[in-house]
Amino acid sequence: MTTTTTSERGGMGELVRYFLKLGFLGFGGPVALVGQMERELVDGKKWLSKEQMREVIAICQSLPGPLAIQVGIYIAYLRCGFWGAWAGGWAFILPNFVIVAALGALYVYLGDLQPVTSIFYGVSPAVIALILHSCYRLARLGMEDWLQWIIAGICLVVTVILQAEVALLFIGAGIVGIVYYGNVRRPPVAMQLAVIPAAAPAVAPAATGSTLGKLLLFFLKAGSLTFGSGLVIVPFLEQGLVQQFGWLNEREFLVAVAIGMMSPGPVVITATFVGYLVAGFWGSLVSTIGIFLPSFLLVLIVAPLLARHRKNPNVQGFVKGAYAAAIGTILGACILLGRIAVGDWLTALVAVVSLAVLFRWKVSNPLLIAVTAVIGLIAYPILQPAWVLTGLK
Repeated sequence: MTTTTTSERGGMGELVRYFLKLGFLGFGGPVALVGQMERELVDGKKWLSKEQMREVIAICQSLPGPLAIQVGIYIAYLRCGFWGAWAGGWAFILPNFVIVAALGALYVYLGDLQPVTSIFYGVSPAVIALILHSCYRLARLGMEDWLQWIIAGICLVVTVILQAEVALLFIGAGIVGIVYYGNVRRPPVAMQLAVIPAAAPAVAPAATGSTLGKLLLFFLKAGSLTFGSGLVIVPFLEQGLVQQFGWLNEREFLVAVAIGMMSPGPVVITATFVGYLVAGFWGSLVSTIGIFLPSFLLVLIVAPLLARHRKNPNVQGFVKGAYAAAIGTILGACILLGRIAVGDWLTALVAVVSLAVLFRWKVSNPLLIAVTAVIGLIAYPILQPAWVLTGLK
């Protein structure tokens, strides 16, 4: 891939200021954020050409991790080199961290109050609608044939029935993709891709007895497994945080996902909120480092390899299979979380109407969350007896 010349590199201060601003105002999800970077940095600042931008997006889509953050890291690398990637990337993340950590602190101190419970009574079903709508958009972008849909269907069933380790689903789907789409006589590059997520599960048994150590290793693992979209992290987090470690209950987990979707930046910023709930400020800091550190390492180490071998049929086959697995696991997570979020006629109505609104109009995530929060504040005190009877309070 063609990069900027040494004479064109520089402006570290301008780079950091740009990504701080983008991190603070960057609502709309990965597609919107990447589109904004393309408008501002290709057409506006002329930091890179359209061809370079397309190649950056294609390479980052082939890596596990949140797309928008990785595109930002790669652009910062092309602009200001190795240290520019670290400075620009963490500048992109910092505003999200501050906002979500502050929300975590507020929730810890106010979470037992009825207004907070009321808000998330209305917001939780809207989160399910947001996930479903995002999954639909992802499917339109990357689901191309019958095999991918079969892989997605199998991963959906496995996620719902067995609540299996998501990493294993991705690895298996990627191998199927190599066999079907690729050329198994030339496996080396694709096998290196498979090693990236495959290595992550082996980390967990080495976790120390401390909560901070477990948080760090858990989110390092999670940050290596978000193929296709940050939303892929949802079923993985639900399994680990709720079932494996018991750090959160189902409703607290839905609150964490809602915070991730209503705040600027990627959905995986949910990790910051979770970390604060589990271990306070240091927990939020450790979780944030854990979830994003793999993105830096992948962009700086693996992206150059992909830039050379992106057209290799084995690489393309692995990515197609893993992408299909992402769609299936997201849908499976929706079913599992929907059982918690939708507990009566009103929450079912909120979910259906939210989904219809998202398909009909371009409504921002914060606006939808705000409207459904108001609905919850009004309706929850009225319907509270029925809510208690469902056992979901």
